[in-house]
Amino acid sequence: MSLKNKLHDIKESLKGKKMAPLFGGFHTFLFTPNDTTQSGGHIRGADDLKRTMNMVVLALVPCLIFGMFNAGYQHYLALGEIKHTASGFFNAEFWTSSNFIVGFWKIIPLVIVSYVVGLGVEFIFAIKKGHEIEEGYLVTGMLVPLIVPIDLPLWMLAIAVIFGVVIGKEVFGGTGMNILNPALTIRAFLFFAYPTWMSGDKVWVEGARAASGSADGFSGETVLGTLAQGKEMATSVLDTFYGFIPGSVGETSTLLIVLAGLFLIFTKIGSWRIMLSAIVGALVMGYIFNMIAPSMEGTKFYGLMSTEFWHHLLLGGFAFGVVFMATDPVTASQTNKGKWIYGFLIGFLSIAIRVFNPAYPEGVMLAILLMNVFAPTIDHYVVQGNVKQRLKRIKVKTT
Repeated sequence: MSLKNKLHDIKESLKGKKMAPLFGGFHTFLFTPNDTTQSGGHIRGADDLKRTMNMVVLALVPCLIFGMFNAGYQHYLALGEIKHTASGFFNAEFWTSSNFIVGFWKIIPLVIVSYVVGLGVEFIFAIKKGHEIEEGYLVTGMLVPLIVPIDLPLWMLAIAVIFGVVIGKEVFGGTGMNILNPALTIRAFLFFAYPTWMSGDKVWVEGARAASGSADGFSGETVLGTLAQGKEMATSVLDTFYGFIPGSVGETSTLLIVLAGLFLIFTKIGSWRIMLSAIVGALVMGYIFNMIAPSMEGTKFYGLMSTEFWHHLLLGGFAFGVVFMATDPVTASQTNKGKWIYGFLIGFLSIAIRVFNPAYPEGVMLAILLMNVFAPTIDHYVVQGNVKQRLKRIKVKTT
């Protein structure tokens, strides 16, 4: 008897028992279930929800590994032990074991806490409700460590994860029923509950709070933070594209995010309509600000308004949010026309919030959460519009 059949038999023997959901989650994580429907016509697919989630996690891995190298790189830059040299993506000083080790030991605990706490909550709800383990947190558990500061205390992360899973998902019925992206719900909780740990100039570099007292001229400020204060950007466009800048673990390298986006489009997991329309929306809003920037010179808005409209695509978490969170199939619009509207408004609002709120120059989180709420409304009016068009055609044919 094969291992798959043995595990299936154990699963069958546990039916009706409290620990059945826990074993069922482990079983289906390894193998496709043997269960089949007994009636009705169905389309057979080669994958299931767990496999889809695993593909997204696979797309996130390069961002995670790069973030580990970048964490150590920014750490040593802040301490003045190395100096940045613009030598392209394959910078010898960047891809060193010492950089990776620093980043690894700071980021892995975030990943472990995210998964242990999040899956723990999932298991509790599964056992209490008597249903199978839901797979949605496989992606959320990886997203969360990539969108928070590297020095975030683990207990804060644990509290935020509990809040995000319970309030952001389980109260709506679990995976597939939530109206807000769980990862962004967790980040929003952290931002509003612990704002000093989520923004400022000493939260984006490992050891920032300790090193700030000993390293002369220390700064872990992000590029967006610099521009929001009306200062000139100290990094090059290529640095922002490659990701050699302070920031959230997974959000800095636009290059890797673009490659991940292409992978998700190729595997038909991510919506190219949402990604493309969000980019167009951001470019339109950025261009509008560029046109009115001269009249705003001397104001607190001028720094980000005068930034080249296309450069906004490379800054902050815009690319990461658009590729991995705006395209969430549960919380995004479902109709094709709705996806164009939904994505465009995310891009448009992201840049608007970024410019008009210098205290919080990263607007993609709030833009996506806002459009999550309006996604069902967008789809409703798209469907009603299609119904009205068809009724008009019927009337024309009958007259």
